[in-house]
Amino acid sequence: MVAVMRGDTERTATARTSERGAATRVALLDAARETFVTSGFAEAGVTEVVARAGASVGSLYHHFSGKADLYLTLFEEFQHRQTQRTKQAVQNARAAGDNDPMPLFLAGARAYLEGCLAERDLAALFLRGDAPPGFEVIMRDRLRQWARRTAALFEHEDTLVIVVTGALAAVVQEVTLSEDPEEARRTAEDALRIIARTTS
Repeated sequence: MVAVMRGDTERTATARTSERGAATRVALLDAARETFVTSGFAEAGVTEVVARAGASVGSLYHHFSGKADLYLTLFEEFQHRQTQRTKQAVQNARAAGDNDPMPLFLAGARAYLEGCLAERDLAALFLRGDAPPGFEVIMRDRLRQWARRTAALFEHEDTLVIVVTGALAAVVQEVTLSEDPEEARRTAEDALRIIARTTS
């Protein structure tokens, strides 16, 4: 009986520790986001991040290997949210009866752009060039992955894939770095209309 109670107590303590660890990790990422957005990656310091998070330097290094790891984790989580947004939009378009490649591409592209607008501070951070060494290689790799996913929609139309993904990459940059959110939204819609018109 005592052994059972001890086991229950240990599991409860482990769950609390795990929840506390997860909360600390989230607080550190939120603080890193604020710090990188306001100060830039190069100027940001680990001490500033932990002060904003109300955490210790030791807890940061328990969860992350350093400042670059925080940045890359923010990027990976943003990309995951963007992938989920685009997949959901394409699934919704298919469920509504759209099976042609271009409407599906445009649904995904619109969701991606809306994600950039919803998280402009973070999306802009990744496009400004103030990043850890080697980050541009990761960005290029992500662009290639995106092009491969897009190519799956357009069978045997490699040139079209290059054109539409290249055009959309330029639109993402303009929309994300625009100072005026309403103008950015109009630019996104205009660009999607032009892509649809020129490829129909």
